[in-house]
Amino acid sequence: MSDRTIHIVMYPWFAMGHLTAFVHIANKLAAEGHKISFFVPTKSLPKLEQFNLHPDLISFIPVTVPHVEGLPPGAETTSDVPYPLHTHIMTAMDLTRPMIESSLKTLRPHFVFFDFAYWLPSVTQSLGIKSLHCCIVRPATVGYLLSPARGKQMTEADLMEPAQGFPPSSIKLHAHEARGLATEALKEYGSGVLFVERLLNSFIACDAISFRACREMEGPYSDYLESQFKKPVILWTSLELRGLPFIAALKPPIGADTVESALPEGFEERTQGKGVVHGGWVQQQLILAHPSVGCFVTHCGSGSLAEGMVNECQLVLLPHVGDQIINARLMNGDLKVGVEVEKGEEDGMFSKESVCKAIRLSMDADSKVGEEVRANHARWREFLLSEGLEKSYTDGFLQKLQDLLD
Repeated sequence: MSDRTIHIVMYPWFAMGHLTAFVHIANKLAAEGHKISFFVPTKSLPKLEQFNLHPDLISFIPVTVPHVEGLPPGAETTSDVPYPLHTHIMTAMDLTRPMIESSLKTLRPHFVFFDFAYWLPSVTQSLGIKSLHCCIVRPATVGYLLSPARGKQMTEADLMEPAQGFPPSSIKLHAHEARGLATEALKEYGSGVLFVERLLNSFIACDAISFRACREMEGPYSDYLESQFKKPVILWTSLELRGLPFIAALKPPIGADTVESALPEGFEERTQGKGVVHGGWVQQQLILAHPSVGCFVTHCGSGSLAEGMVNECQLVLLPHVGDQIINARLMNGDLKVGVEVEKGEEDGMFSKESVCKAIRLSMDADSKVGEEVRANHARWREFLLSEGLEKSYTDGFLQKLQDLLD
């Protein structure tokens, strides 16, 4: 590998899950001696600075987020507003384009890593800078929903079937899931741009695409995307498995001010001494690693699944929206490392009984399903924690970056 030091600018979507994922990548690349300039909303700086393990190589550059009509004063990230207002946060991010372009002219990095700012490749191309769409969801999700073979054909009926050429898989959508995904894909998501257009144009215009995944799990999906987009697809993994604790936020449901106020009447009394409900930040990675935790009921976000896979607790899969759905099918169907909670085909409703059933199937000693998923989970955990895996992926990632510059 070349000894050339790479200078990378990072500009992730203004959501804490995206910002923290990019910080983990920054730390790993800085550990190899590379320089990172990281654009971040001003008020988010104190939350992220504590995770900067290489302040000599990682520089946070504050971004003043423009005010957009419809946003509360001072709102900068998706955690500051309810979901219906996320589109305004995206509009605000789009309005930072002149500032970002001016900064790039001064910084002159080798690469810009981005995700939702679909306009960045046109900026970097004019400046002779390479752009990399750094996607924090899985290749299977993008392959199923956003490949050029599907294009913008995003009706409920379209999404019930995979795109042409999609690898053989157990990934299938229920009617309510296809309907929900189609609705979200065809919504305007900032600056009058459809969500599907924002993402598809980002993948098409960039120089390369990267995913948090490993070939051993998702090689066919990675190869499919490389052939579809006709550009390098670079994988990275185990970057969040050691070192910093990962945190997760539980938000109250729509119509409730707090998580506690949304609980069923008498719930806290019935569960006193047996359980804890928390509506704030928790150190999820440390909790999952605790020997008293035997089962993890997860919404199937990519970060949560990565943490669950390297711990001994069993996985019960309860996806809600977006990439979580494809993640659940991958874990339950392709890899058979978790049990998914049964839901209604048309309405997507689930019951406390269906949750209990999934937990029993995964945990009971005499459950055939549980026996299979526990054995598969143990094999993948051993692989993911194997010595040298993380280093080999990091070296491969950096080599492909060097190749793009040659």
